Amino acid sequence: MATATEVARAVVTALIEARVTDVVIAPGSRNAPLSFAVFDAANAGLLRLHTRIDERSAGFFALGLTKVGSRAAVMCTSGTAVANLHPAVLEAAHAGVPLAVVTADRPARLRETGANQVTDQVGIFGRLIDTVDLAEVPAEDVVEALDSARGPVHWNLQLDVPLTPPDRWRPERIEVRPEPVRPELMIYESIPTGAEAPRTVVVAGDDAGPPSRILAQDGGWPLLAEPSSGARTGENALRTYRLLLESPLAERIERVVVYGHPTLSRPVADLLARRDVEIIAAPVAGAWPGRPFRVDRTIRTRLHVDGEPDPAWLEEWQEADRTLGRQVDRLLHEQQEMTAYDVAGCVARALPDGGLLMLGPSNPVRDLDLMMRPNRVGGRRKVLANRGLAGIDGIVSTAIGAAVGRRSSTRALALMGDVTFLHDAGGLLLGPEEVRPDLTIVVANDDGGSIFASLEQGADDYADSFERLFGTPHGTSLESLCAAHRIPHLRVGSVPELEAALASPNGGLEVVEAAVSRDSRRELDLAIRGLARS
Repeated sequence: MATATEVARAVVTALIEARVTDVVIAPGSRNAPLSFAVFDAANAGLLRLHTRIDERSAGFFALGLTKVGSRAAVMCTSGTAVANLHPAVLEAAHAGVPLAVVTADRPARLRETGANQVTDQVGIFGRLIDTVDLAEVPAEDVVEALDSARGPVHWNLQLDVPLTPPDRWRPERIEVRPEPVRPELMIYESIPTGAEAPRTVVVAGDDAGPPSRILAQDGGWPLLAEPSSGARTGENALRTYRLLLESPLAERIERVVVYGHPTLSRPVADLLARRDVEIIAAPVAGAWPGRPFRVDRTIRTRLHVDGEPDPAWLEEWQEADRTLGRQVDRLLHEQQEMTAYDVAGCVARALPDGGLLMLGPSNPVRDLDLMMRPNRVGGRRKVLANRGLAGIDGIVSTAIGAAVGRRSSTRALALMGDVTFLHDAGGLLLGPEEVRPDLTIVVANDDGGSIFASLEQGADDYADSFERLFGTPHGTSLESLCAAHRIPHLRVGSVPELEAALASPNGGLEVVEAAVSRDSRRELDLAIRGLARS
C-alpha cells in the first residue's frame, strides 16, 4: 500500500509529464501531501506554485491560466472545498478547457460514515466529468488520459495518515511528454460562392478561431464575429452585425456557416432558428457537441470555397455597417452622461496589438461587441470570456489567471460590471508572495444589474418589483474594498477621465471604476436598436 506522500509525488510527476506548468493550491490538511510535493517541485524549477485561500477563486484562477495556454492544475482538501470548485469545473467542461482537478479525500474505509469532512467525492462534478478515484500510484493509462484530455480531468486521491512527508523531495529532471500530434485535415469539402450561390454570412461564436475568418474572406461573405471568437479581424468582420440582423438586409440571408459557440445575441439566435435559411455548422468544443439549433450540414473536414466571390453582397453589409456605426456613435455622443457603451469603447481603444482582454458576462461583453472595431489580421489581440456557461462566477480570478499565464501580452485589461466584480471580490485576495500581474480591471459601476432592464423583466409592467428582484442595488464602496486589499483604485465619471486613466496605468493590479447610470439603460438600448430598423 502506497503512502500518501508516495501517491502525491507520483501525481505531481504525472502532471509535469502531461505538460502542466502551474499548480494552484488551496490550503488544507488532507491535501498536505500534495502541497508539500508541489512546493518541492516548484523549488526544483519544474512548475510554478500559486496559493489561494478560497477554492472557487483557485479554480477560476487555474481556468484563466489554462485558457491562455499555461496548462494548470488546481488542488484542494476534502469536503465542501471540493464543491467550491464546481463552478470552474463546469465552465471548463462546457468550454472544452483541459483543466486538471486534483482533490484530496479520506481513505475508502471512512466513506459513508460520519467521519469529519467526508462526503461522496467520486462523481461529485456530475456525469459530464469522469472521476479517477486513486488509492495507489496512478497507472500509465490514467496518466495518458490526462495527457490527451480535451476537457477537465478529475483525480480524487484517497490519502491516509501520515499526511506529512518523512523527508523533503528533491525531484530531478522530469521528462515532459510532447503534445499529441493531431492529424491535419487535408481533405476539403466544397462550398459554392458567387452571384448564383446562396447569400451567405459566417457566424463566429466564442472560440471559433481563424477558420471562420479565412472562410469569410475566401467566400467574400460578411463575418459576424463575437469579441471572444478569436476571429474578429480583417475587412469582412462587422462591428454592428447584431443590429444589422434586425434590419431588412438580414431578411435576404439564405445560408449561415457557424463556427464556435454563439451565445451573445438574440438576433443571431433568431437567425439560426429561421426555417428558410440553410445552416452549416462546425463541431464545437465542450461536453455537449450538440447544437441548440437545426443543422442541415455538419462540417467534418475543412471547407473549401468553390467559385469566385461576388463583391456586391459583402459591400452592402460593409456600407450598412459603416453607416450604422456612425449613427450609434452620434447617438452616444448626444447623451448627457457617460454610458456603459462609452466605457466599453474606451477599453476597446486602449487594447493594443498583442494585448489581452478578459470580458465579464451580461452587458459588458455585449457593449464591447457593439463598440469594438475589428482588429487587423495578425494583431494578436486575445479577447477572452467565460462563455461555456456564461456565468458571473470567478471573472476576477479568471482575468488574473489569464494575465499571469500569458506572459507575452503587451497590455492586460479586464472589463466587467459591478455585480460581477463583487461576486468574485475574493479573487482580489492575493498573498504577499503571489504573482501580481500588470492588469487593469475596469468596472462599469451602475449599482446593480442593468442587464435585466433590457430583458422582459425590465418592462413597465414589472416596475414595482424590478429593483428588489433584478436591479439589486448594493451601494458598496469599491474604493474601500480595493483599499482593504491594498489595490490601487481610481473612480472616473467621464470619457476623458477614463481615457486618461487607461492611457497611464500604474503597473501591477489596479481597478478603474467607471461610474455610469442605469436609469435610462432600457430606453438607450431601444433607441440603438431603432437605428437599424429605420
